[in-house]
Amino acid sequence: MPASPEDRRHIRLGDTDIPYRLIRSQRRTIGLSVDRHGLRVGAPARARLGDIESLLHRHGQWVLRKLDAWHRIAAEPAFVPTEGATLPWLGREIRLSLAERRGSRWSADGCGLQLPIGEPARALERALRQDVRHNLGQRLARLAAVLGVPTPPLALSSARTRWGSCNQRGQIRLNWRLGFFPPAVIDYVVAHELAHLKEMNHSSRFWSVVERLCPEWRTQRAALKALAPSLNRYWSFV
Repeated sequence: MPASPEDRRHIRLGDTDIPYRLIRSQRRTIGLSVDRHGLRVGAPARARLGDIESLLHRHGQWVLRKLDAWHRIAAEPAFVPTEGATLPWLGREIRLSLAERRGSRWSADGCGLQLPIGEPARALERALRQDVRHNLGQRLARLAAVLGVPTPPLALSSARTRWGSCNQRGQIRLNWRLGFFPPAVIDYVVAHELAHLKEMNHSSRFWSVVERLCPEWRTQRAALKALAPSLNRYWSFV
């Protein structure tokens, strides 16, 4: 999902001054979204600023509601790995336990993870990264076979704004925190990045490739956007 030039601006919606990120690209329509960084506006490269802000005013109540929801979520404390705590992971619920030990240990069924009392947060992230690397590698290999291409090199990312990327050399990076999403959502992100091996753009041809790999990509893309706020507390462990 390649990055685009970003312009930081402000607009007055009702009684509130709202900062937003204006990102211009080759897209055909103006799109609004709210993420952990606030309001994001995607617009065609030649869209007039007046048209962009007119649309923002028309959807002002929606924007304010979404931002309010994000602020409430952002106020939630970061996840703390304590005895008996649970968290979603790769479609299952993981229960944590603490022990006087070095390193971490998974239970036989993969639903329990024992962490050292001394540094549970660091050990938790290390264990999850190792687990998700294997899982993502399997998904990448499976979908690459469907696409008829060799499995590309995989690197894990900790990016704050992108779930995945694919560069011109065919190297794919996937955010390790994808593990907190349901498997179908993860498959959509993997399919999205793999599709860039065929089309390094977001044209109709690109989305046709995505649909070949993930027929329900529209549903999963919507789920990704809807679930992201509720998983915000797992972005860092304390």
